[in-house]
Amino acid sequence: MRITVNGCEEDISPCSLLAFIEAKGLAASGAVVEYNERIVRRADWNRIQLRENDRLEVLRFVGGG
Repeated sequence: MRITVNGCEEDISPCSLLAFIEAKGLAASGAVVEYNERIVRRADWNRIQLRENDRLEVLRFVGGG
């Protein structure tokens, strides 16, 4: 199935939002996810099953100096 992540289309297998984030190697503690134009709590990531044409915006916080 095809979804859009940060403006780019990706083909993925059906999975939860949490599984998708983990497969990308992102640390959940440093990420914020907008799912179909709605920011979702980290606690809900496992309950959201990604579907055809979903749109994700994934933001990661990076510290530095």
